[in-house]
Amino acid sequence: MAPAPRITVIGTGYLGATHAACMAELGYEVLGVDVDPDKAAALQSGRLPFYEPGLEELLAPHLESGRLRFTTSAEEAAEFGDVHFVCVGTPQRKGEFAADTSYLDAAIDALAPHLTRPCVVVGKSTVPVGTAARLAERLEAQAPVGADAEMAWNPEFLREGHAINDTLHPDRLVVGVRSERAEAALREVYAPLISAGVPFLVTDFATSELVKVSANAFLSTKISFINAMAEVCEAAGADVTQLSQALSYDPRIGGLFLNAGLGFGGGCLPKDIRAFMARAGELGVDQALTFLREVDAINMRRRFKMVDVAREACGGGFLGRRVAVLGAAFKPESDDIRDSPALNVAAQVQLQGGEVTVYDPKATDNARKMYPGLAYAETAFGAAHGAHVVLHLTEWREFREIDPVALGDVVAEKHIIDGRNALDAVRWRAAGWTFRALGRP
Repeated sequence: MAPAPRITVIGTGYLGATHAACMAELGYEVLGVDVDPDKAAALQSGRLPFYEPGLEELLAPHLESGRLRFTTSAEEAAEFGDVHFVCVGTPQRKGEFAADTSYLDAAIDALAPHLTRPCVVVGKSTVPVGTAARLAERLEAQAPVGADAEMAWNPEFLREGHAINDTLHPDRLVVGVRSERAEAALREVYAPLISAGVPFLVTDFATSELVKVSANAFLSTKISFINAMAEVCEAAGADVTQLSQALSYDPRIGGLFLNAGLGFGGGCLPKDIRAFMARAGELGVDQALTFLREVDAINMRRRFKMVDVAREACGGGFLGRRVAVLGAAFKPESDDIRDSPALNVAAQVQLQGGEVTVYDPKATDNARKMYPGLAYAETAFGAAHGAHVVLHLTEWREFREIDPVALGDVVAEKHIIDGRNALDAVRWRAAGWTFRALGRP
């Protein structure tokens, strides 16, 4: 029986660290690689540079057993691994919609010159279609083993806050390959998941690259659709939560991600749909994705609407008014503040003269680094002390379970605006609060 393949993970940010730990959990020997020595050292000691539920607990036993290690050496990775997963970021280029794939190029350039035996290099990053084919040429040209260093593409579908489950129990596995050998290598790596019934879809490079951006474009469109309906509801005096519930019973539509509110943010959806539009333009089919511009615009308008509603609650202006912001992360169960709607609203309110205090269960430290001009509290009650209005902007369970009577004892005025349509309006109104929510009367 052939020995199990040894796996490397190039890039140990959110995606890479999760993938490395989960591959070790599946029983493989894994080497994580990062150019940042501080990050590699922190991970080797079991410390994560971000928050993800359960991930530190998953890392610990595999680090202790030696099944999982971290290094900065691309040469060591090339010698160690049979299958190399590349998990580096593809952020939005400054001043453009397009994706910056320079980190991918750098990862291939660092690894390829040391590849002296057959292997498969597997991209997991979200990329413009055509990237895999370009990197395959780059890999073959630089690897001493030549064409025996094969490229494959295996997009990730992780949700922050659910990353371990999404890796170990995915709803599908998609692999873009050019040979039976590359397909066989990935079937072997994912054998425990395939045997558990996870669908395994084999495609060409281009299709595999399009799966992730298409999924994100569809999801963004669904979220912005219900937020567009919220705009109509606000004008007509209707209730978007009731509308959403009625739509959710239609099996063609479903209720997932049909919750109106402040809109999406984070490090994926906004930059991915913009990069998708940019790539469509390069391919000469920009008209196919012009609808995504309106999807993006609807999403951004919800932030401005929240500021408008908060201003109304403050009597028409923010000067001399204290505003409590509950939430800084772009979503619950995460400390990720990239393109956070909550912090965007907080900053706009402050710019208009409001005295803003923010609290988040996990993201306060990250928010403080990015927005040092805002005030921060250690508890929700601390943020709400003396506030004239409370803005609920990230739907943490902690906020849903707050006692509105107790919170009412510390505020200056009982005004709350639910930017996520997640609070119990009846409960808050019964406690004497003026309750507003986006898309509702």
